[in-house]
Amino acid sequence: MPKVGMEPIRRQQLIEATLESVAELGLHATTINSISKRAGLSSGIISHYFGGKDGLLEATVRFLLNNLRTTLVSKTQNGCTPKERLMFIVEANFSVVQQSARSTKTWLSFWAQSMHAPRLGRLQRINAQRLYSNLLFSLNSLMSKSDAQKAAKLSAGMIDGLWLRAVLSQANETEFKEAEQLAKHYIENLISLSGD
Repeated sequence: MPKVGMEPIRRQQLIEATLESVAELGLHATTINSISKRAGLSSGIISHYFGGKDGLLEATVRFLLNNLRTTLVSKTQNGCTPKERLMFIVEANFSVVQQSARSTKTWLSFWAQSMHAPRLGRLQRINAQRLYSNLLFSLNSLMSKSDAQKAAKLSAGMIDGLWLRAVLSQANETEFKEAEQLAKHYIENLISLSGD
């Protein structure tokens, strides 16, 4: 019989093991056995807690999304200007957590798999909408509504694109920082071009 209170601990162990397995082996070579071995748990527990590998992958992506959200909330909880908030959004997307091999390889695998797995596709749409909404919220204070909508779409594309280029080129911390600065500079230019 499982010990009371162990479920959250076991779930987190399995999520961490999934991140490690995907980083080392890739998504397709990651199996229930490779995950359970890294977690030091029986493979049956994955089905018990997550319903299988797909459910565990979804929980792992939710964990990454939550880390992203938590990073942003921690930066903005004491209040800030709309422009500062925009810069914090960029920083959250380029944070050390988002640069780690475990995170980057899992994000890349997730993006590829989201085109084939409806539950992961839904998470990708939520992630994209969240970034757009966060950007739009601050941009609405700095320019007209139609300009803000365009700027939010352009900024989201720039953030994702610069992050992706950095990951695919196996950028180091300095290069990630440069990508972050480019995204910030781009957003600042959009604001200044709006003339409001």
